Amino acid sequence: MVEGGISKADKTEFTECWRSVWRTPYIMKLAFSAGIGGFLFGYDTGVISGALLYIREDFKEVDRKTWLQETIVSMAVAGAIFGAATGGWLNDKFGRRLSILIADVLFFVGALIMALAPAPWLIILGRIFVGLGVGMASMTAPLYISEASPHKIRGALVSMNGLLITGGQFLSYLINLAFTDVKGTWRWMLGVAGLPAIIQFLLMLALPESPRWLYRKGKVDESRDIISKIYPAEEVENEMMAMKKSVEEEKEIEGSIGSSTFTQIKKAFGNTTCRRALYAGICVQVAQQFVGINTVMYYSPTIMQFAGIASNKTAVALSLITSGLNAIGSIVSMLFVDRYGRRRLMIISMIGIISCLIVLSVVFFQASAHAPAISGTETAHFGNNTCTAYANAPNPASWNCMKCLAKEAECGFCSNTNLYAPGACIAKTDALAGACKAENRVWYTKGCPSKFGFLAVVFLGLYIIVYSPGMGTVPWIVNSEIYPLRFRGVGGGLAAVSNWTSNLIVSLTFLTLTEHLGSSGTFLLFAGFSFLGLIAIFFLVPETKGMQFEEVEKLLQKGYSPFRKNTSSTTTKEVSDHTK
Repeated sequence: MVEGGISKADKTEFTECWRSVWRTPYIMKLAFSAGIGGFLFGYDTGVISGALLYIREDFKEVDRKTWLQETIVSMAVAGAIFGAATGGWLNDKFGRRLSILIADVLFFVGALIMALAPAPWLIILGRIFVGLGVGMASMTAPLYISEASPHKIRGALVSMNGLLITGGQFLSYLINLAFTDVKGTWRWMLGVAGLPAIIQFLLMLALPESPRWLYRKGKVDESRDIISKIYPAEEVENEMMAMKKSVEEEKEIEGSIGSSTFTQIKKAFGNTTCRRALYAGICVQVAQQFVGINTVMYYSPTIMQFAGIASNKTAVALSLITSGLNAIGSIVSMLFVDRYGRRRLMIISMIGIISCLIVLSVVFFQASAHAPAISGTETAHFGNNTCTAYANAPNPASWNCMKCLAKEAECGFCSNTNLYAPGACIAKTDALAGACKAENRVWYTKGCPSKFGFLAVVFLGLYIIVYSPGMGTVPWIVNSEIYPLRFRGVGGGLAAVSNWTSNLIVSLTFLTLTEHLGSSGTFLLFAGFSFLGLIAIFFLVPETKGMQFEEVEKLLQKGYSPFRKNTSSTTTKEVSDHTK
């Protein structure tokens, strides 16, 4: 997905990774155990998409109130913002290992609360707990892996964490599908997340703290013991010397920009080079979310229903396509990002996203325009259960299925036995839904029968294909490369917060937008946002492929322009002197 960083790793690094892990299985034990945090991150952000369909069935209040559905989905994101913010402090104060253990407790407690929730507000509370865990895991898991990995294979192992995130999302859709016919449906879907949290908690109890964190805290001997389990004996001393130098430089940098977050942010924006980097880094993170990706990841089955897929099970099954393509796209990105460059991949990705969103807007518009009409005869077939809004309408002959399903109507559409022929608009109750289905008709409450529905599935899949390798992963890579060394922590943190905040805005408003603008208008709105994002990327974001950090800093110091060749003869020393 969409949240969490993925470091680049070339083919040579993956080959070396395989050799190192084969020689030293302890490395994989460390990386995989921490990587379960990434898996939980992916699972808990993906599972709600299918669970929401069944939560709506069990709690009529949720089905009636769009804002309640949006709150259930988005509270995990709200919790993640706070979790990520506090996660950084916990990492530095108490260590990476303890932070992961705390995240596991939050994952487990959240899963348990949701699985047993007797009311919607408790589901929301559980989602907040899970979100706190997601935010902490997004900060801590990659950090622990990178600090407990040999430097030669660090990128490959951190990339594994990214794959576990998308893999967790994909598995969440499979779990959703597996429990569609099981009593308790959504309770099992949400509660299953507690199991990997327990597994990781037990594994992490038997694993050490990050050697780098121990070294920073003056526990040099403990750090050396761990390093000796990770590196060959002949490399231990060299690695300890390199760590000593790195930690000393890090502390010197921290001293130059201050210890308080407010001071660091003020100095970051006060530095011209860093400010330009922040414009680029925050731009790509906001654009990543405002293309609407998490409307697909969080509401995919609901979107399938908007397209005329009435069955919950079928909607969940079709949503597997989008999740699977997202996981595949992460792998594709690793293969091409160093060959074709970050900027080019993002621009191509954005052009593809805009095209798919426009086509989706047209598809949903056509589906709405060609929705089956309402038949007075078919409606009368169900006796005195006619939709009140339809019965009182001044011109009921003009009504079609979409008008019947409008939020203010509070009605359901029972299809004709010929699916696309005029059907009945009747009161939305469980009894009438059952009566409709008993006659081998299809009951619709979100979308209408449509010959265009399959096109929505196709272009949602294409949307993911063009999104994932470009805008899905590249913004995180850009943010790992674009900031001057002394501002790298605060710059990356500000960009991550902008990503989570944009994610929250999109997930918290999507269903409301569909009610007021329709599915067609909503996708067209996201196409407009994507176009603005494309323009911003074109003018603000330089290419960083193959450049040293100092070269990137030199480029931003001079000021980036897409209309000139952005090279400089300034030396690294001159850059360093200028930015002090």
